Amino acid sequence: MKQLVIPAIAILLMASCNENKNQESLQILNQKTEMMEQQEKEKIEILLNTYEKALNNSDAKLVQTLYTKDGIFMPTEAPSGIGSEGIFKSYEYVFSQIQLNIKFIIEEIEVEGNMAFAVTSSKGTTLIRTTGDTVPEANRELFVFEKVNGEWKIARYMFNKTEPRS
Repeated sequence: MKQLVIPAIAILLMASCNENKNQESLQILNQKTEMMEQQEKEKIEILLNTYEKALNNSDAKLVQTLYTKDGIFMPTEAPSGIGSEGIFKSYEYVFSQIQLNIKFIIEEIEVEGNMAFAVTSSKGTTLIRTTGDTVPEANRELFVFEKVNGEWKIARYMFNKTEPRS
């Protein structure tokens, strides 16, 4: 009987050690995944900060570079800008009409492989170029991002007003 008990105990101890190693490996893998996801979120935050600067500087050329080649810009009460050239023309028109002075508030960023999305809001002011009036600006936004050649780009962008027009 002793001959069976000792090997059984040894097997149980080895199995227990392997289970602990598997749990440790899983924890390390989860930590690495979380760290990598956080790094990707930080890259998207940098992209959003660059986009904010481009908007505030009325820089349609810079905005164009932040989108994927087949990106879509879906502004409120205006036709969509589709593809690189369409996006450039849309922003060029918008910037000919207004000068933005806004700040993005990032509410959520989720990353899944080479795709991600962000929910943001923005507040600030808009100078209407034709009248010279400065009016409050407040929007909520939805961004869809795609990682292209290792770099995050805006694939789709839509926004709408959070406050009714007077």
